[in-house]
Amino acid sequence: MSLYEPPILTNFAARFAPAHTALLIIDMQKDFCLDGYATSRAGRPLDAAQGIVPALQSLLIAARRAGVLVCHVGFWTLEHHLSDTAPWLAQRRRATYASDRIAMEGSEGAEFIPELAPEPGEPVIRKHRYSAFKGTDLDMVLRARGIRSVVPTGVSTNVCVESTLRDAFETGHYTALPRDTCASWDMELHEATLKTANARFGLVCDSADLIHAWNGETR
Repeated sequence: MSLYEPPILTNFAARFAPAHTALLIIDMQKDFCLDGYATSRAGRPLDAAQGIVPALQSLLIAARRAGVLVCHVGFWTLEHHLSDTAPWLAQRRRATYASDRIAMEGSEGAEFIPELAPEPGEPVIRKHRYSAFKGTDLDMVLRARGIRSVVPTGVSTNVCVESTLRDAFETGHYTALPRDTCASWDMELHEATLKTANARFGLVCDSADLIHAWNGETR
């Protein structure tokens, strides 16, 4: 090994030890997850998004119990297009099952679903783009806590979760993507992201793998 090569955490449990791992719960908001809200009105199938809630609840409980940093990441669209650029608007208006009025600031649709609501002291990250790192204080929060590893979860696997995972990796974090705690309106795109993530950006796992690691159990 080169004198300057950094030591690599090769063991899964060590890589995702609670003391230096953050769980990111991305866009599990009413507008993205519940019938009758914005994406539902746009015709988006929500079965997959709703189906991951029990596994995410279990992962969240395990993270809190083990002392993993939990960050709640939510989309936050400013009124009067204050957070919109022309290219962003153009693409949002042609995007599948979307619009430029999702998760408007202060709206009920922008609230996190009750099953995964933040507890006092847990950081809430408001984002205006797909990645939780773009234009937010997430990077500073992670660095301040000495976070080395990031676990992105939520919706949609192929958009906001993938964008966040890529940025986490490229800013120097280990990443794990639990396949049963992320979802897309198109599960073929979900599977494509899993394949890409495992090839280039981190480890694809099950939420049970992380829960066992956080509980100090071997598998």
